[in-house]
Amino acid sequence: MVTVLALVPLGVSTFTLSVATTALIFALAGIGWNVLSGFAGQFSFGHAAYFGLGAYTVAVIFTKYSISPWLGLVLGGLVAAIFGLLTGWISFRFGLKGAYFALATFALAELLRLTFNNFDYVGAGIGITIPLAGGDSWGSLQFEDTPAIRYFVALGLVALGTLAVIIIKRSRVGSRMLAVREDEDAAASLGINPLRAKLVAIAASGFITAVAGGYYAMFLMFVDSDLAFGPFVSVVILLRPIVGGVGTIWGPVVGAAILSVLGEVTRSLVRDPPSFLQVIEGANGLDQVVFGLILVLVIIRAPDGVLGWFHRFRTRSAQ
Repeated sequence: MVTVLALVPLGVSTFTLSVATTALIFALAGIGWNVLSGFAGQFSFGHAAYFGLGAYTVAVIFTKYSISPWLGLVLGGLVAAIFGLLTGWISFRFGLKGAYFALATFALAELLRLTFNNFDYVGAGIGITIPLAGGDSWGSLQFEDTPAIRYFVALGLVALGTLAVIIIKRSRVGSRMLAVREDEDAAASLGINPLRAKLVAIAASGFITAVAGGYYAMFLMFVDSDLAFGPFVSVVILLRPIVGGVGTIWGPVVGAAILSVLGEVTRSLVRDPPSFLQVIEGANGLDQVVFGLILVLVIIRAPDGVLGWFHRFRTRSAQ
């Protein structure tokens, strides 16, 4: 799949390349979400918290201290991992599960959004505009003259994230996460420490998601509290693995590809409809309505994700 994605920049416009790069960034964030919610079974509705911490870490250390964004990606990941460990330990120690844990993660993301929106050090409501280095600069992670490189950097991060997830899933730690997801009490009776397994999952999940957020800040050259911590960000992140296949290796990437194409098709349909649909041309918000309806149909037809549907289809065809 990485080989196929590597061919995307060939012969496409700068706009399409920008859409594809954004899709890869949120695919990486979805990969991070999948570790906690797909493998460990702890549904998060507030992964914007990790995404935003990564974005702000990169933006702050680059604009205020001229530290390379490459180091910022790592530092942002560590900040998010530590935040996940602290908040996760409190949440799990108090027995938050299911909808209660999801609501707690949502509340934490909102808490960070409001805090950063009133924190002058990070620009408060104005946000942070990242200065241009001019031209292509690997040290500053900016590629003004060669936008295709931004795509390939995002693809490289997705490849690294996918490799990390494969290693986690096949390791003893990954097996413990899966056991906790299936039956926490049964896992504990087998000698597995559920709290430790969930904390490892939330730290790894936060790290990967923060790297995506950090690169998103450098891609847009701007960050503010709504863009980083907004509820829309959490929804965008979790939709990728849900559509592609929760708990699967490639689900977030497949989901990101499908949703990106679907979003562009619905926008094009409203912007430049065929002659028999001229009445919908330029209708405000109609593309989002069509996008939502198609998304609902996809989820109804494939409740375990597109990869799950494909697996069932292939199994039936083989019988």
